Amino acid sequence: MKKGIITVVGKDHVGIIGRVCTYLAEGNVNILDISQTIMDGYFNMMMVVDITNLNSSFEVLAEGLEALGKELGMIIRIQHTEIFDSMHRI
Repeated sequence: MKKGIITVVGKDHVGIIGRVCTYLAEGNVNILDISQTIMDGYFNMMMVVDITNLNSSFEVLAEGLEALGKELGMIIRIQHTEIFDSMHRI
């Protein structure tokens, strides 16, 4: 299974989770785990996703999520789990 880590950060407003989840479903990306919190009006979400059956390339998915983030006034990024794990290893 190929996995990715998606992070979503920005000012909280209605519809963020719905828009991100809809975009992922349209790309055949399965959400394995999701955590979100709102701190002082700022939305923060982290998702572990299965990208094994992705409809496009990883790069196209990453660009689409970035564009969706701009549309929502958020920062949305995806990384392969291997890269994320390496960056956060002590």
